[in-house]
Amino acid sequence: MKLLRFGPRGQEKPGMLDTQGVIRDLSAHLPDLDGLHISRDGLAMLADLDPDTLPEVPQGTRLGPCVGGIGKFVCIGLNYSDHAAETGSQVPPEPVVFNKWTSAICGPDDNVMIPRDSQKTDWEVELGVVIGQGGKYIDEADAMKHVAGYCVINDVSEREFQLERSGTWDKGKGCDTFGPMGPWLVTPDEIADPHELDMWLEVDGKRYQDGNTRTMVYQIPFLISYLSRFMSLQPGDVISTGTPPGVGMGQKPPIYLRPGQRMRLGIKGLGEQNQQVIADDPT
Repeated sequence: MKLLRFGPRGQEKPGMLDTQGVIRDLSAHLPDLDGLHISRDGLAMLADLDPDTLPEVPQGTRLGPCVGGIGKFVCIGLNYSDHAAETGSQVPPEPVVFNKWTSAICGPDDNVMIPRDSQKTDWEVELGVVIGQGGKYIDEADAMKHVAGYCVINDVSEREFQLERSGTWDKGKGCDTFGPMGPWLVTPDEIADPHELDMWLEVDGKRYQDGNTRTMVYQIPFLISYLSRFMSLQPGDVISTGTPPGVGMGQKPPIYLRPGQRMRLGIKGLGEQNQQVIADDPT
């Protein structure tokens, strides 16, 4: 299934994409697509529904982030060997873990806002993993049973805030609008191998990132098991698993986002995002 959330910001309803690409309204069957409703049983209930019996949602309706009520937005840094090389970094001996604040989360086509005083706002297409079954000290062999689905994430990053402001990476990762998510939550049965997915990102029509999840250093089962040693993973939590090469910081010379530009990005089988870049207007 391809599940989603639609409607005005803060008032999103759950939906499903039918085989013709039409959004169908699920709100008569569940209040939201969140941690309470994306368990294995919850998804099985949705899979039994006939999409043709559900109300159609008008074309052009805004898409929200594909998961609601997210408790933790955990990210993995330098998790693609070719991206580590372009930034001049060593592949880490253990996963680099940081957070994006949940206030960064927005819809897949919402505007991305450059923070005040930013000079180095950058892009990163990433595969998101959504937890459907919680747990801690999860065995790597059992980890995929905890996955509700996958989605596209743009890990927007302010590099000066991240790397030059005397603190953890979180400073440059969690600004408002820095976590576009969606368009869809795609259930695992639709993805034969999440470690064999093409992924790409363009700015103003120029392709900068053109990679594949096969170059992940630490794969999804290991990441779930690893993270669950340090925190309980809960239904609805999101793990963003790292980016392939081609970020702005890695260009020679570096290139960063400016107001008025457009980003377009996607992952095979998981859909596409489109974002206008705007300034944070103090007025």
